[in-house]
Amino acid sequence: MPYFLVRLPGHPSPNADVLFLAFVSRFSPLRLLFATALLAVLAGCASSSVSPGFHRVESGETLSAIARRYNQSVPDLVRWNKLNSANRIEKGQLLRVQPPGGTSGTVASKPRSSAASPPPSAPRGAPVTGITLIWPAEGKLTRTYNGTSSNGLTIANASGTPVLAAAAGTVAYASHGLRGYGNLVILRHGNNFITIYAHNRKLLVKQGQSVKQGQQIAEMGNSDASSNQLYFELRRDGKPVNPTGVLPRR
Repeated sequence: MPYFLVRLPGHPSPNADVLFLAFVSRFSPLRLLFATALLAVLAGCASSSVSPGFHRVESGETLSAIARRYNQSVPDLVRWNKLNSANRIEKGQLLRVQPPGGTSGTVASKPRSSAASPPPSAPRGAPVTGITLIWPAEGKLTRTYNGTSSNGLTIANASGTPVLAAAAGTVAYASHGLRGYGNLVILRHGNNFITIYAHNRKLLVKQGQSVKQGQQIAEMGNSDASSNQLYFELRRDGKPVNPTGVLPRR
């Protein structure tokens, strides 16, 4: 029977890809709409890219919170961005968070802690700015990011182990419609980041819901997997990023 695949760009292999297998004779307009919409969610971060040293305001953010995030002062942000008031910023507004003419090197992040137990050490990735992560689950790190056959981390533990939001954000997807990912949660964060949590036993959040960093969003499981595990990805502008460059050192 004929079929076709819809592939999310940037994934090198079916094991690390988002694939939609649709038999032509059974492919309804509703499923086509679902597939197209979900690809837009995952690849949407590639649009409205933010240059290093800048921050795009998300819904509910305040200037003081943004200043703390980048270890800057509110008066500096007001001055660099020629703002009339520190209390008036809008969703989608692009703000400079580094001094004009300064470098866009690594921005110091505020200390963070994880509610999850540390996995074994993994090779460190290049430093990444613009997001602060905690480990999404406790357990044994069985696979690490290499940018070719693996675009994320695999953490193994018992069924039901809590899966935590690695950063605060909004649930962009929470369902089981993607073959190979099982029960899947995708969170959208600021600065065009998303995080992906796959193979869960049970999902505890719904699409559109806001979540806090460290909040339990799922239970670890083996849906569409051979063993109990969490597959975790970090993406920016739709492209995979090595999470170990952001996660706390263990």
